Amino acid sequence: MKRVEAVIKPFKLEDVKDALAEIGITGMTVSEVKGYGRQKGHSELYRGAEYVVDFLPKIKMEMVVNGDMVDQVISTIVEAARTGKIGDGKIFVSEVEQIIRIRTGETDTEAI
Repeated sequence: MKRVEAVIKPFKLEDVKDALAEIGITGMTVSEVKGYGRQKGHSELYRGAEYVVDFLPKIKMEMVVNGDMVDQVISTIVEAARTGKIGDGKIFVSEVEQIIRIRTGETDTEAI
């Protein structure tokens, strides 16, 4: 099992969620986060004073999938989240050793 974490632009959340639902991904955790990379932020004017906004709003999506679905999930996220501009985001894939559903005690693939 693999954990797929995607950091995307906020306005792309619905597009990515809908695209993942079409391939059968129904469970995920979504968080509002802030960050920066090559995008570096931007300057804003507030009450006549200019200040730099380093951290930009992003959405972090996390899901655990079977290993055989990882490539399909990645390509779906890339296709739905891409704008072609700097700051489109990143995808991280890591190994998951164990999953336990608290309510039923199911483990691993039954708990996904």
